[in-house]
Amino acid sequence: MKPGRTGLSRILHAAGYSWKGLVAACRHEAAFRQELLLALVMAPAAFWLGQGAVERAVLIGSLLVVLVTELLNSALEAVVDRIGDEWNELAGRAKDMGSAAVFVSLALVVIVWGLLLWERIIA
Repeated sequence: MKPGRTGLSRILHAAGYSWKGLVAACRHEAAFRQELLLALVMAPAAFWLGQGAVERAVLIGSLLVVLVTELLNSALEAVVDRIGDEWNELAGRAKDMGSAAVFVSLALVVIVWGLLLWERIIA
């Protein structure tokens, strides 16, 4: 077993590392800031649009998926950039795939919110 913190101390330190990561994303990643702002604006609308806890959870959950995906993409880009500045096919592919993951998560938001808006407003 790996030595280190256990119990509550481990949880508190892990929360600190997570907070540090969120602060770094806000400070260094414009895309994360934009998506966070979008989530903060749209999340309250989920309580108006969603009828019941499940619909509201799906609406808000789709926004959180975008933030999670952007955090992972930003982490991947930081690691790739740390390795070097010269172009590398595998590094480029990794960055492109991370970007595609963010795109797919944004498409999820459009689909989920679009379907519920269609059902509530247009249909």
